[in-house]
Amino acid sequence: MLVLLILASVIDLALAALLIAISGFIFGGGPEGMNGSLWPAIGWSAAFASCFIAPIVGMIVLRRGKAGLGVFIAWLPAIGGLVLAFGP
Repeated sequence: MLVLLILASVIDLALAALLIAISGFIFGGGPEGMNGSLWPAIGWSAAFASCFIAPIVGMIVLRRGKAGLGVFIAWLPAIGGLVLAFGP
């Protein structure tokens, strides 16, 4: 289970890097930028924060003896990203 937790942490960090990379296209000053819109900024910030918080909480839950739940919590940002990418 520890290997899955480490893999989830690496994927969450890669997802955070992707969010940083595309933030200029979403919130930039270009014609596609969302200047002044609060809710997309809140959603992006929550997604970015969850990429760091989920692996930490997953490790804490793993240390408390619930390995399956800890791994699931660590994988939540990646699962959520896939749902948003391929969902309707």
